[in-house]
Amino acid sequence: MELTSRLRLMNWLVRQGLTGLPENDLVRGFCERCRAGGLDLSRGLAFVDTLHPIFEGRGFRWNDSDTNERDVFEYGSSNEGTAAENWRRSTFFHMLEHGTDEITIDLSDIGSLDFSMIEDLAAKGHKHFVAFVHRFGEAGTMGQMDCFYSTWTTRRDEGFGDQGLAALRDLVPVLGLAIKSAAQVDIARTLGRVYLGRDASEQVLRGKISRGVTERINTVLWFSDLRGSTAISESIGPDVIIPFLNDYAQASIDAIHDAGGEVLKLIGDGVLAMFTHANMTVARRAALRAEHRFRHNMKALNAKRSAGSRPVTTAHVGLHVGEVFYGNIGSDDRLDFTVVGPAVNEVSRIASMCRSVDRELLTSSEFRSGLDATGRKYLVSTGRFALRGISRAQDLYTLDPDIAADEVVAGSYERYLAG
Repeated sequence: MELTSRLRLMNWLVRQGLTGLPENDLVRGFCERCRAGGLDLSRGLAFVDTLHPIFEGRGFRWNDSDTNERDVFEYGSSNEGTAAENWRRSTFFHMLEHGTDEITIDLSDIGSLDFSMIEDLAAKGHKHFVAFVHRFGEAGTMGQMDCFYSTWTTRRDEGFGDQGLAALRDLVPVLGLAIKSAAQVDIARTLGRVYLGRDASEQVLRGKISRGVTERINTVLWFSDLRGSTAISESIGPDVIIPFLNDYAQASIDAIHDAGGEVLKLIGDGVLAMFTHANMTVARRAALRAEHRFRHNMKALNAKRSAGSRPVTTAHVGLHVGEVFYGNIGSDDRLDFTVVGPAVNEVSRIASMCRSVDRELLTSSEFRSGLDATGRKYLVSTGRFALRGISRAQDLYTLDPDIAADEVVAGSYERYLAG
């Protein structure tokens, strides 16, 4: 591959890295341009570890012929099981263990080599294999993302040759830099969604990070907490508490997200969320849909946990509607993107009243009055109450007991929620 072609490809990688081209498109474009420039690639594989609550990293493939392999894939932990065994047999593990950055293999003479993949590559007609590990250095590391890994093959009988290997040594680090840039954007978005919530993350990534920058919005507020969680936590071992909390947090968060809500904050075993829509009647119905889904999730979760002799519980939910400030609150160097206002305090107090009236759901009169006539008939009064720290008494409502007792009413309620 001539120097002019290499420089042209380097410039393309830099431009596309700056514009944010996705990693798989970078790999595909890289391989296609290598072939057009005289470097006869037959297969490319690149991957990088990441920061993600589920996946350890992401990989990107390109082949010169159609295969059933995905061009983008995620992989989980390589610390145990089959994944660990495959990792220990990889060329990358060998290179890291021996402190080398490059390894080349003649696939026509693999002999007793026990590296994963190479027998399959040889059987598919690839003739020469090269693998690189490009380390980032301490300042460029994010969690486990400390290397860019890649492998390249050719079908040429004579292999890459000195010129081909020299071209790859020049070009692959530039590809790695472009992929690292794209991966860091993905990491920022992932961390934002995981720790801030989906909408709050998008707001922050769009630049709303100045202290005191908020907007006044009218929204449906959700607050839920677990029933008897303190007593349960005191009766179980410390190693069981976190899985217990995680299971029930998953049940509520899934229900909220499925209904289009936004989880704002996890407070111990409590969840603060909101539902917004141009039509607040739609937002109210979405909150009821989330509460209904939450109960189904809890029922399935409790059955699963009971089968494993693990502690189970239920939850209280409060729903309210009010005007809040949504945005950045805190100090110059520690901000929280959340909601504040009297309505936030009120919804938590409404949820806490569930214990006193022995109901799993309570809503404010503001919530009920904004429903359509059909929705209002499914909520019945539990009385008027003075809420702790709130100056005025509140009329509170709960689901009509007939929903739980009568299949016809239950079916009608589910059709209303689905509408």
